Amino acid sequence: MRRAGASIRKLGGRLPSRSTTSGPVHWFLLSGNRHAVTAALFTVMFGSILVVGTVWSFEMQQVLTETESVQTILNTLLSGIILLVSIVVSINSVVLSYDLASIGQQRERIEKAVRFRYDLGDYADPGSKPTNPGIFLDAILAAVDESASDLQSALEDAPDDDLYRETASFAAEVQESVTQFNERHDRDDADELEVLWAGLEFDYTAHMDRSQDLQVRYAESGDDEIASRLDALVDLFELFATGKEYFKTLYYSREFSTLSRTLISVSLPAIVVNATSILAIDAGLLPDVWLLGLPPLLTFVATMFAVSLLPFLVLTSFTLRAATVARKTVAAGPFVLEA
Repeated sequence: MRRAGASIRKLGGRLPSRSTTSGPVHWFLLSGNRHAVTAALFTVMFGSILVVGTVWSFEMQQVLTETESVQTILNTLLSGIILLVSIVVSINSVVLSYDLASIGQQRERIEKAVRFRYDLGDYADPGSKPTNPGIFLDAILAAVDESASDLQSALEDAPDDDLYRETASFAAEVQESVTQFNERHDRDDADELEVLWAGLEFDYTAHMDRSQDLQVRYAESGDDEIASRLDALVDLFELFATGKEYFKTLYYSREFSTLSRTLISVSLPAIVVNATSILAIDAGLLPDVWLLGLPPLLTFVATMFAVSLLPFLVLTSFTLRAATVARKTVAAGPFVLEA
């Protein structure tokens, strides 16, 4: 197999998506730091309670001391926090169980990983070592660009008919896709997750389908040289798909580990605040300190409910991004669903 001699391009920039790469929705769902998204949700929750309490001026003293509804809600939230932590930690244990394997299974994984790197080395620059998503994306795209260039070179002396013109157009489209991708994403300071999401925008599926279709047509016509070059493109797109799916697996392991750590960190303060609030309401020891001109009871109610809901806000912020990534990476397999 030919080795691609193209130099590896540097990629960079912010997180892309198939529809938009900026804006509050994209930040909220993908590019935003999950702790910052949680803080934003907490601020909205806290502010909403303050606004509702200010606009709807009901007697909070009476609500807190003469009804059991508030205590019932807080008790339910307390039980929910404890149950939520248990469920998420259990899910995280299942995700991390992938790393718990026998020595034979670990050796098999290493052998497959080495074989994958050798397969990529048949096409990529010999100096590249795809040990992380960034280097892998650089190497695979450079190899795709070089392979498409080789295909165009092989078509220079080809007959002037529809099949060869279609193949030349396809090779130009592949090169244009790589060029546009590199121009849009200049990620000198990008981290591994940003590189992973950047790779989602490169539509290898459509290119791989056309490569396979053209390969079959050339095999039937007896043009083995063009068929072999198309076969090289198919192999590269398969390597791209395999690498992307594996890095997605690594992403989920990292994301759920961070979720578990963050959730446990915020759950203990939430439990303390929740339990203290229940005891304070039951004993009638309500605060009498004005803050920024706001009534003490209004601030107390907003704080205790917002803090009690903080673990659920953490779960919401992490789950939204995990679900969005899952929706945008459903291309592996024989069928493709629109994201």
